[in-house]
Amino acid sequence: MRSMPEIRIELQDTEWPLTWTDHDREIVRAIVVDDAGNYYFVRAVREDEFGAATLIETSGGGVEPGEDLNAAIRRELREELGAEVDILARIGVVSDYYNLIHRHNINHYFLCRVQALGKRHLTEDELDKYHLSTLKLGYDAAVAEYERCACTRLGRLIANRELPILKRAKLLLEE
Repeated sequence: MRSMPEIRIELQDTEWPLTWTDHDREIVRAIVVDDAGNYYFVRAVREDEFGAATLIETSGGGVEPGEDLNAAIRRELREELGAEVDILARIGVVSDYYNLIHRHNINHYFLCRVQALGKRHLTEDELDKYHLSTLKLGYDAAVAEYERCACTRLGRLIANRELPILKRAKLLLEE
């Protein structure tokens, strides 16, 4: 695998006006691949303050108090994908904003390889409010899905954050 420096991306929310930001959220996310070259994502079908949207997103979530980033990403991938993984690399950090909910997101991205898939452990909200499911796609299909889901305001924010990370992951895997 190729050795590349971690990337740092700073993004603004261009979908909703900035009124104020009142909290930061440390988040871990991963580009997850298997030995056959498949990529794993979550699909969310939601209707909330962000509007109605069907989205593709990397698996991940908030870092718990006192939790290190490696432990957090392993926990999140077990919960959302049912995946046990090897962490191959840290891809980098994307700072972005959700102006609608006054939040600054600090997204720490990892590249992980699936070692085993098992039962997911989703929260009630993830099941009932966001209807999370697993997407298993090839690279080109994943890029196309991000582009298709960018028809909504939230979908555009997510695609702006995640497509550069997906592209970097592909470069890391090519070596």
